[in-house]
Amino acid sequence: MQPQCDLRGLWLLLLSLFLLLFEVARAGRPVVSCPAACLCASNILSCSKQQLPNVPHSLPSYTALLDLSHNNLSRLRAEWTPIRLTHLHSLLLSHNHLNFISSEAFSPVPNLRYLDLSSNQLRTLDEFLFSELQALEVLLLYNNHIVAVDRSAFDDMAQLQKLYLSQNQISRFPLELVKEGAKLPKLTLLDLSSNKLNKLPLPDLQKLPAWIKNGLYLHNNPLHCDCELYQLFSHWHYRQLSSVMDFQEDLYCMSSKKLHNVFNLSFLNCSEYKERAWEAHLGDNLTIKCDTKQQGMTKMWVTPSNERVLDEVANGTVTVSKDGSLHFRQVQVEDGGVYTCYAMGETFNETLSVELKVYNSTLHGHHDTLNTAYTTLVGCILSVVLVLIYLYLTPCRCWCRGVEKPSSHQGDSLSSSMLSTTPNHDPMAGGDKDDGFDRRVAFLEPAGPGQGQNGKLKPGNTLPVPEATGKGQRRMSDPESVSSVFSDTPIVV
Repeated sequence: MQPQCDLRGLWLLLLSLFLLLFEVARAGRPVVSCPAACLCASNILSCSKQQLPNVPHSLPSYTALLDLSHNNLSRLRAEWTPIRLTHLHSLLLSHNHLNFISSEAFSPVPNLRYLDLSSNQLRTLDEFLFSELQALEVLLLYNNHIVAVDRSAFDDMAQLQKLYLSQNQISRFPLELVKEGAKLPKLTLLDLSSNKLNKLPLPDLQKLPAWIKNGLYLHNNPLHCDCELYQLFSHWHYRQLSSVMDFQEDLYCMSSKKLHNVFNLSFLNCSEYKERAWEAHLGDNLTIKCDTKQQGMTKMWVTPSNERVLDEVANGTVTVSKDGSLHFRQVQVEDGGVYTCYAMGETFNETLSVELKVYNSTLHGHHDTLNTAYTTLVGCILSVVLVLIYLYLTPCRCWCRGVEKPSSHQGDSLSSSMLSTTPNHDPMAGGDKDDGFDRRVAFLEPAGPGQGQNGKLKPGNTLPVPEATGKGQRRMSDPESVSSVFSDTPIVV
């Protein structure tokens, strides 16, 4: 009876083992023990500080976190793991001697979200190196020897949010990584500090949204000192961006082989930074973004009259779009002023003020102003020319005429400044009265005080004409001009 009980117990034990193996097989988990050089805790495998020259082959497929840091790994080949680790989301390979990574090395880990390759000996990032990591969110590559970064090394990484490239030897700024709408649309942190950057695409960086500039770290680089660089970082400081506020003392540039703090460039005489207002002309269409330091914030706009801007307003001039931007349609002069954007996020709130200046003219108003100024200038020049013509080229009056040539008779000269009214007859004159007249115009000089017109005119072969009756003697004072003499009837002799 006892042997039957032992046999029954043995069958029960075998049946239990069979059911256990069946459940494991149905779950798709082969019975794999923890690697000898690793410490396993549930789905976490820690193989750190074991001086491993290669990755252990017997890795459980359910591994979610694999720590291989502080070992002697030098190459990461495509076959580093014989099975696909579809549950792996974190891979730590820092503090090794990695100098080569195959472009197919990450094919077995398609769902990886965190990859640490820091403190290795990588020199180049080849094309499509990380393209298999389409779910990766954080990539650490700092403290390597990276000199060149291929423009396609980070292609197809639409979920990447943080990229650490500091403490390398990069000399070209990878602008393709931060352009809005480029290959890394969710990138919020790019650490390029402590490299060999000496030039930056400053106009392109100025156009970046604040949520990208807030995480763009550029300190400890030998940047070239100029006023444009000063204006860039002054604007970031004005906006209180973390990339400047956290490392303000480490932002320096090079000039004449000397280091200078970016905010102390007095030797360049750079102008102080001032926040510029938005400018528009009458009738323009304009869009002002609420440039917050964080994505996905809820935004609300308030007008200069402290009224909230809704999606649709009564006059239809100002509206708020779905992305939180303020849109003006056919802007008017009364739309000018300071608008305030209140942004609310999960971690912090932000308030931004934007000034709008509206010019009471159309976009082409400056051309009209130029034409008016040109017309005014031409009119002034023509006026000056006409005045000069009037002064110097108009027909001369009597005092401007040249003195007539004297008669052949030496007696026909005016030796006196006074004109005598007594006729002086030439005894040799004969013939008709009219034929004997020699008509001349005499100039009268002013007489002395109390002296009348009793001067004499020396006669020639002429007959004087008596002074017109009814005309009294005229006295000229010193201030009178010669023209006052000729305001009377001229004397003909």
